[in-house]
Amino acid sequence: MEQTAKKCKLHRENVYKIRKQFVVEGMDRVLCRKKRETPPVEPKITGDVEAHIIAVACSAPPDGRKAWTLKMIAEKIVLDGIVDSISDVSVMRTLKKHNTSLT
Repeated sequence: MEQTAKKCKLHRENVYKIRKQFVVEGMDRVLCRKKRETPPVEPKITGDVEAHIIAVACSAPPDGRKAWTLKMIAEKIVLDGIVDSISDVSVMRTLKKHNTSLT
């Protein structure tokens, strides 16, 4: 087992688990991944939502404000009916992804 672990660059516990799974469940179970029982969750922020976030961030801020805040952008996106809910952290990640600054 130790030699197999070293050759495969695995911890010996992983080798033991794989061996046990092979004995109990067979070769196919060891070599093939288990099919997902639940489908993956669709992303909330699509390209259209990203575009709207960037458009709001680049637009003039509301009256009485010097600049948009992340929370204000998130609230505007929800008020516009683009998404049901969105966090200011998601807005921040989107802006960072596209190298867009609020200043």
